[in-house]
Amino acid sequence: MKIFIGTDHRANVIEPDLVAYLRSNGLEVITSELAHNPNDDFPDFAFDVCKNVVNNIGSIGILLCGTGIGMSIAANKVKGIMAARCTDVDDAFYARQHNAANVICLGMDKPLDEIKDIIDTFINTKTASEARYLNRVDKIIRYEKGAYNEL
Repeated sequence: MKIFIGTDHRANVIEPDLVAYLRSNGLEVITSELAHNPNDDFPDFAFDVCKNVVNNIGSIGILLCGTGIGMSIAANKVKGIMAARCTDVDDAFYARQHNAANVICLGMDKPLDEIKDIIDTFINTKTASEARYLNRVDKIIRYEKGAYNEL
C-alpha cells in the first residue's frame, strides 16, 4: 500500500519523524514535493496528496495541519476522495470501516505517539463489507458523480 503524506507549515515539523516511523513499519511513504514556507497554504498540500491517492488505487493519504479541519475540507473537494478528520482511534476506525475513507486528516494538538496510534488504526482497519455500509458509501459516490437523485 502506498501512503501519500502532506503537511502544511505548522505540521511539517513532525513530518520527518512520522515518515520514518511509517517506513520502519515497512510501508511505502511518498511525501508531497511542494515546498514549505511560513506562508504556504494547506489546500495545495491537500490537493497534491489527494490527486496521488486518486491516481493510485488502494493507496491512502495522510494530511496534517494545525487542526485537520482545513485539510479535510480541501481534500473532500477532490473527486474520489473520502477524507475524514480524526481526533482519536475510534474516529480513525469508523472512518475506514464504515465510511471507506481513503484520506485521514489530523491536527497538531496531540502528542506524536497519539498521532501514530490514530494513523496505525486508520491504516490497519479494513472497510466493512456489510450492505448497509456499502450502500451509504455508494450513495456518496453516486451523488459526487451527479447520479443520486433519490432525495
